Amino acid sequence: MTIAALPHALRRAFLARSGALVASGMLASPALLAQTAGGSGVYEPKRGQAGKDVIWIPSPDALVTRMLRMGSVTPRDYVIDLGSGDGKIVIAAAREFGAQGKGIEYNPSLVELSKQRAEAAGVAQRAEFEKADIFESDFSRATVITMYLLPHLNLKLRHRILALKPGTRVVSHEFRMGRWVPDETSRVGTASVHLWLVPANVGGEWELTFPQRSGPVTVTMKLTQTFQNFIGDVVFREFSTGVREPKVAGDRMHFSLTDEDGLLRRFEGQIAGNRITGSVFEGATRAPFTARRLGDAPAIGGSGPAPEGEAESISAE
Repeated sequence: MTIAALPHALRRAFLARSGALVASGMLASPALLAQTAGGSGVYEPKRGQAGKDVIWIPSPDALVTRMLRMGSVTPRDYVIDLGSGDGKIVIAAAREFGAQGKGIEYNPSLVELSKQRAEAAGVAQRAEFEKADIFESDFSRATVITMYLLPHLNLKLRHRILALKPGTRVVSHEFRMGRWVPDETSRVGTASVHLWLVPANVGGEWELTFPQRSGPVTVTMKLTQTFQNFIGDVVFREFSTGVREPKVAGDRMHFSLTDEDGLLRRFEGQIAGNRITGSVFEGATRAPFTARRLGDAPAIGGSGPAPEGEAESISAE
């Protein structure tokens, strides 16, 4: 049967699985492990070679640069590339952005090649590579995660990524993470790059204090969060009102509401555990506000292991 003869959903899945992918585990066959460049004895990976979970094709230089720029990589960052292949992303992060980083790669030959290339680029002290399975590795040190994996592999990692420190930046070449919608998407030629910011937990019941023209007020705010989005109600003495334009971006949040005086208030705050501090705006007027969580924080919606079949259900939509 040709690809064209496959049903639409299966054809799309086949093409996705056969596309350009930096493998999460690059365990090549013995023949591939024996590949050399012109008989020199130097290992050279082959475009499209089989890996543990996917095939390997390197990301273009321009796309790598865009990934690292979308991740706002600086010398203060620690970049971890999940399925690092020939090490290109980690080496670029170190050489061009001054960051430290690690590549986690399953194919030992690619790990050794990456180390050689880091040494040649003069960044071996800042770019390390580890032979490991990404699904068994600890990547909690990362401030930036990069990856080029298939959708079902992204979903398998999603709950672990959502458990990382709020504000961790996650950049994926081409493939998304199910119902966790990216915060930003770029196009580089025909390829996509997606960015997520790991959100802080703002769910639960809060005591919100802020100034009104008629005087300071303390109200109850009840929030329900799914990924980086939330819905909520704020309970005043004589009425309750929903929040507008709610969003969490790392450890920052914003929302708006109409207060007791009938004035639109815009809140911008920083989340630190069970406290939020920030500024509330009414037109050009700015004042401080605080919020304190009452009780335990509920789990963020979507932060558990992805339900079986989520990738397939989204592909069919």
